[in-house]
Amino acid sequence: MSEEQKHLTRFRGEVSRRDREEFCGHRSAVLWFTGLSGSGKSTIAHGVEKRLHDAGMRSYVFDGDNVRHGLCSDLSFSPAARTENIRRIAEVSKLFAENSTICMCAFISPLMSDREMAREIIGDDDFYEIFVTCPLSVCEARDVKGYYKLAREGKIKNYTGISAPYEAPDNPDLLVDTDVETLEESIDKVFGFILEKVRL
Repeated sequence: MSEEQKHLTRFRGEVSRRDREEFCGHRSAVLWFTGLSGSGKSTIAHGVEKRLHDAGMRSYVFDGDNVRHGLCSDLSFSPAARTENIRRIAEVSKLFAENSTICMCAFISPLMSDREMAREIIGDDDFYEIFVTCPLSVCEARDVKGYYKLAREGKIKNYTGISAPYEAPDNPDLLVDTDVETLEESIDKVFGFILEKVRL
């Protein structure tokens, strides 16, 4: 913390988070989707977002690739930069949660330490880890973005699942198995889970 930061004071407005949640009719939360590339994280998150929107609930998806075009466009893919990428998203989603938004963060986030950092920033009461599991062979066969092919060719270094490790959650709040479940079944499962958590 810099000397200047030591003198900063948090300002509290007259509208509380509880006021905002009561106005929206639901609690806010941060659903952190983790899993290999191609496992279905973003597809499920966006499907759930549509369900929530249709139900009149405030929601937003933070997608790994999308934030790299703006908020995190200055970051490389080094281990330190990836940790900073997760830190920034955690801080932003915390702000969205304060504004009574149900946030769905779809990031590979392969390291347990980075996901724990996100949980600490956001807070245990708001953070839910969703492990979207799928065998590497299936994810690679899908190769939705063509990244696995590039990684196998050595054109992408330190690629999770190929040349960099993925640390699976030991005890996620919700497990979604896209090798077994259909897309609609996965969306149903997450949507139902969220409804249980955000009821006032």
